[in-house]
Amino acid sequence: MNSMNSLIWLCCCFPVLIFGAGLPDDIEKCHFGDSTCLIRSINSLIKRYPKGIPEIGIPPLDSYNYSDSIILESPNHGPIWMDFRMRDNVNKGFNNATITHVEGFLYEPNQKQIVLKARLPRLLHEATYEMVGKVMFFAYNTTGRLSSDFQNFRITLTIKALVEYRNDKRYLKIYDLKPSIDLDRWIIWLDNLYKDNTDVTIFMNQLLNENWVEFWNELQPGLIKSFTISFTTLLNKVFENIAYDDMFLPYIDVRIGS
Repeated sequence: MNSMNSLIWLCCCFPVLIFGAGLPDDIEKCHFGDSTCLIRSINSLIKRYPKGIPEIGIPPLDSYNYSDSIILESPNHGPIWMDFRMRDNVNKGFNNATITHVEGFLYEPNQKQIVLKARLPRLLHEATYEMVGKVMFFAYNTTGRLSSDFQNFRITLTIKALVEYRNDKRYLKIYDLKPSIDLDRWIIWLDNLYKDNTDVTIFMNQLLNENWVEFWNELQPGLIKSFTISFTTLLNKVFENIAYDDMFLPYIDVRIGS
């Protein structure tokens, strides 16, 4: 369900994938702002290292675990309200991601915002959910396993960053990140929605899947907020450890030839 938050691993590895420092020798290193090279290099790394590269902060790409999340949190009063939380989150399928577009990463990184786009044929998400709420006269308090299948998943990240100086080197720090998500289909299953009545659980899951667009639109603001906070935190940890100039081939100023 929290697919955007679960895409943290992919988004977090975008800049790490182009780092020169610590990258395996079989991964191409690029010039600043060379979008064609960056796309080629990132896609090569994804295919070659589905288990990630923990030494430089890239998590496993085929099965990624991430922290607990709050998707909906309503005031506990009134005729209709709901809290929805997830834990034990695992996402599968990022090893099949394809980077389709890269902008930015100039020698002066704040001259142009960074834009990254990726596509996944399928993103599978598994978690334990906790749901508490009330709809008119019906109150519920349940927990169970959740599974989601996001089909033809597309993500665009627009990032703005500042430059900080440490030990005579430049480091990036993100101050603004805006994600955009699109998909063709969402298939979801919530176990134990009604623990005392399996037929009602089946019926409600069918209803959710028949009306998945409305359900997705309702949850999306909470998903985006959770994802943005988590991704910004994780990505800044990466930028803190690797200097920006170590990500690329040596800079050549065409005005002076060096």
